[in-house]
Amino acid sequence: MSRILWTPTQERADASTMAAFERFVADTRGLNFDDYNAMWEWSVSDLDAFWAAIWDFFNVRASEPYTQIIGKRTMPGAEWCPGAMLNYADNILCHAEGRENHPAIVSFSETSGRIELSWGELRRQVASLASHLRGMGVEQGDRVVAVLPNTEAALIALLATASLGAAWSLCAPDMGHVAIVDRFKQIEPKVFISQDGYVHAGKTIDRREVLAEISSQLPSVSQFVTLPIVGDVPEGHVAWDSLLNEDVPFEATQVPFDQPLWIVYSSGTTGNPKPIVHGHGGIILEAAKQSLHHDISKDDRFCWLTSSGWIMWNAQWMALGQGATVCLYEGAPNHPDMMALWRFVADEKLTYFGAGAAFFAGCLKAGITPREAVDLSTLRSLGSTGSPLSSDAYDWIYREVKQDVWLAPISGGTDLAGAFVLGHPGMPVRAGEMQCRALGNAVRAFDINGKELIGEVGELVCTEPLPSMPLFFWGDDDGSRLFESYYDTYPGVWRHGDWISIDEAGASVIYGRSDATINRKGLRLGSAEIYQAVEGIDDVLDSLVVDLEFLGRESFMPLFVVPAAGVPFDDALKDKINQAIRKGVSARFIPNEIVEVAEIPRTLSGKKLEVPVKKLLLGGDPASVVNRDSMANPASFDFFIAYADARANA
Repeated sequence: MSRILWTPTQERADASTMAAFERFVADTRGLNFDDYNAMWEWSVSDLDAFWAAIWDFFNVRASEPYTQIIGKRTMPGAEWCPGAMLNYADNILCHAEGRENHPAIVSFSETSGRIELSWGELRRQVASLASHLRGMGVEQGDRVVAVLPNTEAALIALLATASLGAAWSLCAPDMGHVAIVDRFKQIEPKVFISQDGYVHAGKTIDRREVLAEISSQLPSVSQFVTLPIVGDVPEGHVAWDSLLNEDVPFEATQVPFDQPLWIVYSSGTTGNPKPIVHGHGGIILEAAKQSLHHDISKDDRFCWLTSSGWIMWNAQWMALGQGATVCLYEGAPNHPDMMALWRFVADEKLTYFGAGAAFFAGCLKAGITPREAVDLSTLRSLGSTGSPLSSDAYDWIYREVKQDVWLAPISGGTDLAGAFVLGHPGMPVRAGEMQCRALGNAVRAFDINGKELIGEVGELVCTEPLPSMPLFFWGDDDGSRLFESYYDTYPGVWRHGDWISIDEAGASVIYGRSDATINRKGLRLGSAEIYQAVEGIDDVLDSLVVDLEFLGRESFMPLFVVPAAGVPFDDALKDKINQAIRKGVSARFIPNEIVEVAEIPRTLSGKKLEVPVKKLLLGGDPASVVNRDSMANPASFDFFIAYADARANA
């Protein structure tokens, strides 16, 4: 086992919400467990009892109770809590009762500065917006979409939409118009909310032209709402501020447990981004359960550094659902320097701070020492996700941030709006490892034949259903796309697409993606979206991109291109390619290297060999990563073998 870097005191372990849940289960169910693994085994084997305990412990607010926890126990297609009627927004804003003046949200952005909303004011603004949305014709089942940054406006719009039983969908302002249209057009929204610009790293970004282009391609939208920053509200649009001034009581439409709450996107290697639909009840239960692993209570001040285009934007409301104060940071994390976030942590007296692993790696490289520069006395817990956190980063945190802090990296996905492996406030922290598998998540490592592996690297799978698994993909009427995304490898078992090793104690290490999905600092994108931008250039004939995630090292994303006949492969072409990706997708997905090739390797059916190339470049045996007999152009693979050798010997 790896080195122990931190061990909780008995006092801290006993005071945790996880310990409180264990005591609750003992007192109400008569169940006592020798250790965490025993409790985990119970949680994944007796799903009815476990999720009923979660419901009761967290006092889930419902106007009608469930008739049973699991109506149908299949994957895909599990039926959860039939009969239950509830609302996600109701289960968040109930914390305003008796705490109207307590801070619910602190929002800091480079654009608008610091804004604080009490629970009472948050509820009032949500009720006002919901009333106006209802006046715009938004009904249960309709879609409201937005292009907004990670500020209080996006949260207010989410809760207002959810309170009506409509479905919410959000994209980040820095995404390209093609990527946004590809997402929103699939779900035919009724209302489109956007902010016309923002400030990032001290520079004002004007998005009016891009938003106009997006709006022109969404014919289903009947009402546009604009939050003006750089210009006036366009003719025919409604000003955001005008929707927040109505003084009406908050009402939450009671909806079935599996009523669509939001639509998020996780891209495969081909086709449009997958519009993943999660339900009200599943998200309520998963978020409540996960708060145990984060040790969140109403006394916390919580922040997770996230873009509004990342599933961590949705996941951060887990803390709000426990009555905690959620602090939002919207700006460049390295502006004016790498201490910006740590000053925010100190100034807001955060008790919990989370970020992508790349942020902590950047701090390490910058050589900063937060413990000497700012007061981190209130900071009790740190989280990390998005990509594997290296042992060096673990060491840096305990050396340069704080010695007595609980570091709990997590790994999960957009697909289930939660984590598979994560932390436990009563366990030691070991370098490079995640402490445990999540309660209720039957996570295992499988070999290619579906045999469980212990202490070896295998496919991350989940062998039992979860309440927050996708209800469906929007537009996937026969369920075939959902099945192909998760269930076509191991029948009846969810395959997530990550490499993982799990030891006998339940600790785990994630080794990156096992498929061809691009994962840049936690934001996942399908290669198809890169190809759409790159191959839309007349000067590029063909392309292939892979994202190489290395344990303990930064990911490396090379883009291989075949220039059109007679086009020189020079810096001008590379710049044109980068600009196309920046405009059509996002600057986050600019490749680390652009490489000229004569041919892209393809299967006999014409598919690009992304996964074999990825396996090869990660050190796989050239003879085993691909069957050349299944290739249309087997000689093309020779270049990639030589490229892999050159990288290995560099």
